[in-house]
Amino acid sequence: MKIEQIYTGCLAQGAYYIVSENEAAIFDPLREVQPYLDRLKKDNAVLKYIFETHFHADFVSGHLDLGKKTGAAIVYGPNAHPEFNAIIAKDEQIFEVGKAKIKVLHTPGHTMESTTFLLIDENGKDTAIFSGDTLFLGDVGRPDLAQKSANMTSEELAGILYESIQNKIMPLADDVLVYPAHGAGSACGKKMQKETVDTLGNQKKSNYALNQPDKESFVREVLDGLAPPPKYFEMNVTMNKGGYESFDDVKNRGLNPISAADFELAAETSDAVILDTRNAAEFCKGFIPNSINIGLKGDFAPWVGTMIVDVKQPILLVCEIGTEEEAVTRLSRVGFDNVLGFLNGGFEAWKNSGKETDEIKRISPEEFAAKFSNRSKVVDVRKSSEYETEHIAHAFSKPLDSINDWAENISDEHFFLHCAGGYRSMIAASILNARGIRNFTEIEGGFGGIKKTGKIEILDIGCRLPIV
Repeated sequence: MKIEQIYTGCLAQGAYYIVSENEAAIFDPLREVQPYLDRLKKDNAVLKYIFETHFHADFVSGHLDLGKKTGAAIVYGPNAHPEFNAIIAKDEQIFEVGKAKIKVLHTPGHTMESTTFLLIDENGKDTAIFSGDTLFLGDVGRPDLAQKSANMTSEELAGILYESIQNKIMPLADDVLVYPAHGAGSACGKKMQKETVDTLGNQKKSNYALNQPDKESFVREVLDGLAPPPKYFEMNVTMNKGGYESFDDVKNRGLNPISAADFELAAETSDAVILDTRNAAEFCKGFIPNSINIGLKGDFAPWVGTMIVDVKQPILLVCEIGTEEEAVTRLSRVGFDNVLGFLNGGFEAWKNSGKETDEIKRISPEEFAAKFSNRSKVVDVRKSSEYETEHIAHAFSKPLDSINDWAENISDEHFFLHCAGGYRSMIAASILNARGIRNFTEIEGGFGGIKKTGKIEILDIGCRLPIV
């Protein structure tokens, strides 16, 4: 028997592939399925089952395309009501894959259909759990995403999650491996560890949620400090539950090269967003006016979903040459399928055609330190938790994910803009610039670079201040 974790860092997502006796199963596959087909061919294996731990909110699963290409059955746990053919398993039902067995452990709470799958090896030993968003390493799945569909409060769902963990997972042996659907960086939890696999025994010792004295404490601690979920989550659930367009069709449509002249015409005559996926250092030096910069070399897809919100939004891409397919693929993972095409020849083609360009004023941390005074206004777009850990004295906390709330009320006075390393602050800078707000200077290298100068006062406790 072989178990392979297929981890996608930009989504902090884990899919899993097991093979026994030339039969295979896949858990929570990503949208693009060719890597799984390649593995099956290499192992001369037949895909028997596609197990879905729940209707995912943070990415579009590849279950439908994979099922059509392989004939494998899609399996959900109890309470799932997909709008396509699938096996809705019963609690404790057994599925055989070669000489291995998969046991269904219904573990509602994150969502009501959430299910943990227990892998039993050829010798009958409990080997691993594929815990989806029920149990993470260091955390549990947030119970506030399925309130509407379940007609329950977050507190009620958290209580159900507590019972699921206590009754279905905690009794398992300590040497059982835990394979979660997500790791650190995912918005599906708040305290996830950077590791991607652990023993259940270690989680029983180290996971704060598994060490609460009673249900009331569990509910309180699990719900405490949860940030609002990204708005695209609900739309991804709808796609995973109701179906979606084939990834092959999405990719073929998106990989449409558009000349500079036609790109300009499309931008002027449609409501498409111009999404520039180059890195911040290149973007700031020159870009198409009104472009939004979200760099491909970063948490690209989650930030697209957070900033653009509507998965049906038409998108025109500006990419580094050779990265167009990666951009279309990563957009599709979070349901953004309406890519009209990409600028053929990249930004250089636009510039060489003599068309209008724009730029962002960016300075180094050292230049910022030289310009900074007690009268300087500084806007910190990191998460509130990052700001509260440490920040520049008198800086204003304005998280990037709430830019729509604070951008309208920003003053006309000049301010400096930074995040942790420059990725998020350039996203913010491009959005502000597109809205006609230009009275700022963005800081390359962000808070990390500023701190290294040793010339700016840093506080480790502070309060959020409004910009006036």
